[in-house]
Amino acid sequence: MFKWLETARALKECGVLGMNDRNYSVIAKCNKRSLYTLVDDKVKTKRLANSIHINTPKMIGIIEYQYQVKNILDIVKGYETFVIKPAHGSGGKGVLVIKKYDGEKFYSASGEVLSYKDVYQHISNTLSGLFSLGGKYDVALIEEAVNFSDVFKNFSYHGVPDVRVIVYKGFPAMVMMRLATKESGGRANLHQGAVGVGLDVQTGRTLNAVMHNKPVLVHPDTGANLMDLKVPFWREHLIIGALAYDMTGLGYLGADIVLDRNRGPMMLEINARPGLAIQIANGRGLKHRLEEIEKTFPKGLSAEERVDFVLNNGK
Repeated sequence: MFKWLETARALKECGVLGMNDRNYSVIAKCNKRSLYTLVDDKVKTKRLANSIHINTPKMIGIIEYQYQVKNILDIVKGYETFVIKPAHGSGGKGVLVIKKYDGEKFYSASGEVLSYKDVYQHISNTLSGLFSLGGKYDVALIEEAVNFSDVFKNFSYHGVPDVRVIVYKGFPAMVMMRLATKESGGRANLHQGAVGVGLDVQTGRTLNAVMHNKPVLVHPDTGANLMDLKVPFWREHLIIGALAYDMTGLGYLGADIVLDRNRGPMMLEINARPGLAIQIANGRGLKHRLEEIEKTFPKGLSAEERVDFVLNNGK
C-alpha cells in the first residue's frame, strides 16, 4: 500500500532531483526571469556568444516575415547543407536539417526528399509559431550545418550528436551526450528516441547509456559499443559551458555543444530550464552534486579556472 513512499525515499537518498525541486529550489533561486530572453531567443543567444568569442555555427540568414519566405532559395544559394530552426523553439521541435540541397530537391537528415513547397511551408509554419514556446509568432533562423567529427560516425544515425552540460553556479555539474537514432529521425532528442550517454565530467568517457530510460550497451542502428565512447577536446567543451554562465548570468543552465571536424567544439544553444533525463543517462542523481558545488566549491574563479577545478578535484 505504501510502496510509493519507499520509492520516493529511495530516490531522495540517491539524490535524484525532481521536477518540483528543480523548479522551486534551483531554477527560481538561480535564474532571474529577466535573463530568460538571452537564451529563449536563439538569434540573440548566437549574437551574444559571438560577442565573447564562443564558437557557434555560422548564421546564414533570418526570415522574420511571411513575405520573406519566398527568398529562401536566394538565402541558401551556394550552400549544400544547412539547418532551419525556430528562434524560440524548444525540445528540437521545428528543426529541419538539410543534409543535401542540389538546387532542386532538399534531402533531410532522416532521408526524406522535400520540395521547395515543403520547405516553404515549414518556414511559414515556423513564423506562425507552430514550433515556438507558447505558440507565439516566431522567426526562422538559417545556419550552417555542423560537419560532425568522424570520431562519432559510428555512434549516431545521420544526425549530429551533441553534448549537454549542466552548469551550476558556473561549474560543470553533470554531462551527457545525445546520439541520434533512426527512430529519433536524426535528431538528438531523448524524448524522440535518441540515446542518452552519461559522461564522466572529468574524462568525457561513458558512465552509462539509456534509450527510452532503459539501459543499452550498443547503438540500436549502428551497433557501436557505447562503452567505448570518449569525447575529444573535453576541456574545451566544458569551458564553453562555463562561459555560458558568464555570458548569461544564469545560475542553472544546460549548454548544448557539438564537435565540428573543422572548427572544433561549438555551442548550439543554451537552455534555462534543462530537463532531468540527464540523471537517468548518468545513472545518478543531480541534487547531491549541486549541494557539493554550493557548499564546497571556490568562488571568484574565471571560466577556465572553474573547469580546471572540476577536472582536478573529483566528481
